[in-house]
Amino acid sequence: MTKPIADVTPNTWDFLLRPMIKPTGFREYDARWKYPEEINLPGMTALGLGLGTQMRKRGIEPVIAVGNDYRDYSLAIKNALILGLMQAGIQVKDIGPALSPMAYFSQFHLDVPAVAMVTASHNPNGWTGVKMGFDRPLTHGPDEMAELRDIVLGGLGETHEGGSYELVEGVKEAYIQDLIGDFKMSRPLKVVCATGNGTASALAPEILERIGVEVVPSHNELDYTFPNYNPNPEAMEMLHDMSDTLKASGADIALGFDGDGDRCGVVDDEGEEIFADKVGVIMARDLSKLYPGSTFVADVKSTGLFASDPELQERGVKADYWKTGHSHMKRRVKEIGALAGFEKSGHYFLAEPVGRGYDCGMRVAVEICKLMDRNPDMSMSDLRKALPKTYSTPTMSPYCSDLEKYDVLARIVEKLVAKADAGETFAGKAIKEVVTVNGARVILENGSWGLVRASSNTPNLVVVCESSESDEELRAIFKEIDDVIRTEPAVGDYDQTI
Repeated sequence: MTKPIADVTPNTWDFLLRPMIKPTGFREYDARWKYPEEINLPGMTALGLGLGTQMRKRGIEPVIAVGNDYRDYSLAIKNALILGLMQAGIQVKDIGPALSPMAYFSQFHLDVPAVAMVTASHNPNGWTGVKMGFDRPLTHGPDEMAELRDIVLGGLGETHEGGSYELVEGVKEAYIQDLIGDFKMSRPLKVVCATGNGTASALAPEILERIGVEVVPSHNELDYTFPNYNPNPEAMEMLHDMSDTLKASGADIALGFDGDGDRCGVVDDEGEEIFADKVGVIMARDLSKLYPGSTFVADVKSTGLFASDPELQERGVKADYWKTGHSHMKRRVKEIGALAGFEKSGHYFLAEPVGRGYDCGMRVAVEICKLMDRNPDMSMSDLRKALPKTYSTPTMSPYCSDLEKYDVLARIVEKLVAKADAGETFAGKAIKEVVTVNGARVILENGSWGLVRASSNTPNLVVVCESSESDEELRAIFKEIDDVIRTEPAVGDYDQTI
């Protein structure tokens, strides 16, 4: 295998002939590129050959399940990836168009050791990528991604005999059946199902209808041009649209799914967008009644309530704050035997006996409906209001290039730690500690906090803040964090702010 060219130039002779891959596409826990500006089809074949080589190097049985999301170029990219896997002597089981969690499920259903899902996740059109894993329900983390990157970019992929291809049918129905089992709603529930015309459009409405929910459709027609908005339930644009549809229809709840269906966003019956970490606390409260003494993992962007909520404390719940990122969270949930993991971005990892441990927006939707069924006298807004009151920002992402963001972040973390070490106040409060497991989470004496970290998926930093006291304190915390960020000229504008 020849080394891929790092400089990708579309509309050239070499572009049709040589593998071209921009190295920055290899992220901490998956791979993502702009297509065709950062990778070409021969580059994707080189990735497949590299992934197959990695499987053989690790002594993994040479069988892999492969799926693709619903974008107009995803099939071509999947076929290019499959070609490389077959060159490496891998037996490919193609499950067709799929959600990422449906691909993860296929590992269990087909009893295969590896999975590769072609998806740009919630990134807008123009992006592509691959989520992959060997040790179900886990996906590649930093070590596996670094190994794969070195194989691919070093031209170390090795061809091998024995490659084959099979189109496998029936996975979609088996996945749906696995989600719903024999559950049927015993209370009436009217749910806005928002899919933003993405891949989840093909599954989410049917899943909800089959458990006895009255579905209010919202952009459920498959359309890979995403004519209404990019399906991303962390973006206020989608959440506001869900809220408007809910108010117009009188629904009990709105559930929204991202482009590859591994995340779920929630709007309550009053049209209030509930950030995923708060939904996680609501779910943790409900699940801890069934499974007292459980451990729940939360990412560093999440609310402090997992540790401070009196109801969770009363049931002996243990909270574990961990690194943001679906691979980090999945691994942590499995390693410490947690019942579930919750990520601010809307990834939920429901482990046995509730789920299978991977992030699945459809599983979350079904479990939220079950939660509502177990609390027939409560609305979702009642459940929200029962939580201790906090004030939080959405996830805010100022631009910072992939080449600079980690160095920039390291200097920002250093400055924030120095403030704490010097005994400086932060938004008028003493700093209790600065957690640096993933960026810097500055925790104040009253439990309020502000976080800055680097995005693993896009050329951005990520900022989230929460106050246990007031909106005024929330804004003061954000200003303190932002003032430090603005000492770095390489950081650009925010995608959204408060």
